Amino acid sequence: MGLAILKLIIAPKKRAIEQGRGLVQQVRQEFPQAKQQRELLQLIETILVYKLPKLSRQEIEAMFSLSDLKQTRVYQEAKEEGLEEGRQQGIEQGIEQGIEQGKIAAKLESIPRLVALGLGKEQIAQALDLEIEQVRQATQNN
Repeated sequence: MGLAILKLIIAPKKRAIEQGRGLVQQVRQEFPQAKQQRELLQLIETILVYKLPKLSRQEIEAMFSLSDLKQTRVYQEAKEEGLEEGRQQGIEQGIEQGIEQGKIAAKLESIPRLVALGLGKEQIAQALDLEIEQVRQATQNN
């Protein structure tokens, strides 16, 4: 089994698919213990994921009849990395949106003072880089 796994590692991509299928069947037949079988399948899956990077997880699962790819360490680590990146991007976007909303709120708060100084709605919109409709709504609310 160890030699077959090493051959899978060094096999060209075209042969890796065929060898991978054979190894999966061999592991399922020769290793009845669930833990040992799961560990070997995870090793084969990991090799295939790296060997066939252009294939999606679903394609690899379908190609090799591997329903427990989600249980592999590679999948779990990739998922965790993706979640962490998503969280970080969400935080950054939230901060940017908050800053932008704060700037708009400050501009809207200054509109009544500018109206009191005698500026027209168009002038205020242009000076504050706002839409005229935003200036109209702000003046109506006050």
